[in-house]
Amino acid sequence: MKLGAAIAEIMRREGIEILTGYPVNHLIEHAAAADIRPVMVRQERIGVHMADAISRVTSGHTIGAFCMQHGPGAENAMGGVAQCYGESVPVLVLPMGYARRIAHIDPNFNSTYAMRPFAKSAEPIILAAEVCNIFRRAFTQLKNGRGGPVIVEIPTDMWNEEVPEPLNYTPVLRTRYGADPQHIKDAAALLVSAKRPVIYAGQGVHYAKAWPQLKALAERLAIPVTTSLGGKSSFPETHPLSLGSGGLAMPRAVPKFLAEADMIFGIGCSFTETSFGVAMPKGKTIIHATLDPAHLNKDVEAKVGLIGDAGLILDALLEEVGKAVKQDRDASAVAAEIAASHKEWLAKWMPKLTSNDAPLSPYRVLWDLQHTVDIKNTIITHDAGSPRDQLSPFWKCVEPLSYIGWGKTTQLGYGLGLAMGAKLAKPDKLCINVWGDAAIGFTGMDFETAVRERIPIMSILLNNFSMAIELKVMPISTEKYRSTDISGDYAAMARAFGGHGERITKPEDIIPAIKRGIAKTQEGIPVLLEFITSKETEVSRAGT
Repeated sequence: MKLGAAIAEIMRREGIEILTGYPVNHLIEHAAAADIRPVMVRQERIGVHMADAISRVTSGHTIGAFCMQHGPGAENAMGGVAQCYGESVPVLVLPMGYARRIAHIDPNFNSTYAMRPFAKSAEPIILAAEVCNIFRRAFTQLKNGRGGPVIVEIPTDMWNEEVPEPLNYTPVLRTRYGADPQHIKDAAALLVSAKRPVIYAGQGVHYAKAWPQLKALAERLAIPVTTSLGGKSSFPETHPLSLGSGGLAMPRAVPKFLAEADMIFGIGCSFTETSFGVAMPKGKTIIHATLDPAHLNKDVEAKVGLIGDAGLILDALLEEVGKAVKQDRDASAVAAEIAASHKEWLAKWMPKLTSNDAPLSPYRVLWDLQHTVDIKNTIITHDAGSPRDQLSPFWKCVEPLSYIGWGKTTQLGYGLGLAMGAKLAKPDKLCINVWGDAAIGFTGMDFETAVRERIPIMSILLNNFSMAIELKVMPISTEKYRSTDISGDYAAMARAFGGHGERITKPEDIIPAIKRGIAKTQEGIPVLLEFITSKETEVSRAGT
């Protein structure tokens, strides 16, 4: 068996059904022969982003995979790989490499070395007979522990090498591990006795599929819940105990309850300090439950550390808490306090959310979008900058994995690939990305990929013709040289590619356009709705 056929067969056995890629990488043909669908992108970063979303929306049970050519193809993919690393997403990355005899000769690009600093593991194939061992190691890394990209580099001179038959490969095991029982007792005692606790849920809850346990613990002890952007949708945001998600922008209840908390329980999170996440107030008692011990005491000081799978930890906590608290505590008082905070905060924002101005308020566009789509059957993601901050505080998720939140490295244009990958993995869902005119400049050509590859997403473009930049940050560049002024008819671009494109300028046309867009996606047609918006710069920072 030739090497490429062996790799494709290993991937098939591991449950991979889609391989995103950019030619030339000979694995594309071998994968197609093995009934793995190849999806070709316009640029490498988008292909990694699509693979990223496949892993995310399946809680890592289907591993996203991407391949590309050696040299410039691998170089172009590095941003997407770094994003996976920052967001702890398990993705199999399969770059071609220079022939073995010159793989280490300067200035040839070596993916194994270059990507290792932001990969969970990186290994080249140098002997065909070792391919099963190499992929056994790779998939073990992908399916166990904290997520991250795994690199397997395939030198260009390896494709005609023979792999011994029969192929000695069985899908690798998936394991979970839990916290020290004594630490569970300590954490449970703190939770039971806390006067004003808050739960901070991260994306580890998604990977553990621990949504029922999170809800059960919150209800048993009447604890308010907030999430990171990555953890958004892990707790229903229509629940009386939901504070909303904490990003750069957030509902007022998030910083209020964190500031007044006597104890914060972080579950499935890293507590990584970032400008795009809520800062943990100082001086709080913190219980930190995380899959990766390297995150313990990294950015916040923990009184109790619980190392392990979020589901196992929550199961153990529920059992221990249940010994002292037999029934759900009365949550009416704290729920009323949360509701009052939400009401006061939302009242301030309603003029923007319901604005009849033209150019359109981006908040009005997203408010109408939320009240037009079937939220339960929708997966949505933001882009970097204003779209993230205008969407995340107000969009209320009710189903797990219905929001792909992110923000540590904030690559412009990331949302398009995420929406396409989500649609590939969950074809029955309405998959939406929300971006601005800066982001579409990075990855807009890949809307053609959605058309060509028959991926009917709905893309919401908030176009204010200024790269969404707060103009006071660049007054000389803006006023003297007009450096941030951008023109373009992106709806026309979508139509030129063969998709459905509309430009919307009037408030009364927002909902009808969205309904037409939904109908077009149901016909299998990718949609780009371009809303001409105001240069809105105010966001709900710190819950203002």
